[in-house]
Amino acid sequence: MATKNDKSTPKQTTRERMQAGSDKKPRRLRRTANHASKPLGILTKFIKKLKIPLPNNKFGKITRKIGRIIGQILLPQFLRNSWAEIRQATWPNRRETIRLSFAVFVFAAIFSVIVAGLDLGLDKIFREFIIKV
Repeated sequence: MATKNDKSTPKQTTRERMQAGSDKKPRRLRRTANHASKPLGILTKFIKKLKIPLPNNKFGKITRKIGRIIGQILLPQFLRNSWAEIRQATWPNRRETIRLSFAVFVFAAIFSVIVAGLDLGLDKIFREFIIKV
């Protein structure tokens, strides 16, 4: 008789559990979704049979208009504030830009040589001692 602590059965890895259950919703969620959709389905069928026209969505129209008005008022203020912040920044001149760009390229070249050297060294160590080719 197998117990909970029986270790003879192989356990699934997390990846296997995720792949096995990825296409399914959790049982409780499915049950809740089914319970919620039944009354709505009945109600929509009933409304379609009665052919009742839907109400005019005045609230949605009002909120869209208010959103447009607020956007027209606040957007220019945002742009003015952004421009003021950009003007406060100190920008490098042409000579500084060239010097800093050159420093970035030199650093990238040196860093790539270091990484390539480490890769080559670790590859030789791996082949010598672990694989013994």
